[in-house]
Amino acid sequence: MPSSPIERAKRRCRPFAALFLLALAACYPTFNWREWRPEGTPLQALMPCKPETAERLVPLGGSPTVLHMHSCKVGDLTFALAWADASDAAAVPATLADWQRASLATIRIDPALQADPALRWTATVAGSTMAQGLSAQGTDARGQPVSTRAVYFARGTQVFQAAIYGAASDEVRSTFFDGLALP
Repeated sequence: MPSSPIERAKRRCRPFAALFLLALAACYPTFNWREWRPEGTPLQALMPCKPETAERLVPLGGSPTVLHMHSCKVGDLTFALAWADASDAAAVPATLADWQRASLATIRIDPALQADPALRWTATVAGSTMAQGLSAQGTDARGQPVSTRAVYFARGTQVFQAAIYGAASDEVRSTFFDGLALP
């Protein structure tokens, strides 16, 4: 029995429909969540992509400190994990405060506004001794608007920052920040 014109049209359109769906999927970033454990720390984290690693010397807590950085980009979002050793437990609070000020200065937040409690949120990281959340809207080095949401936390003399740069959904932020643990 010959097929109907509707069935023939469906068969002809299937390859185009498949191509359309493939093209549509390519337009949206894919989060390939994976467990990540930065070498030299007990930190466990979930990253949505394979991070690149770098180190640099930065002034934190009043002394030059090696900052270990891990970051990757998915679509318009950048995910970053960084850590340093404050070398003295008494210096940890000052180191975290310096780091937060430096992060806000990087996105051109006026120093007079940096103490605004509206920028802070209550954060918890399993196994940390202290944690502080920070959310801000600023501008990047090119003058483009940028939003950041970050958690600064510590255990022992090690201090950490986990941050998302860009407008992430609640689900993405939750997966990233809830995936942080210091077992």
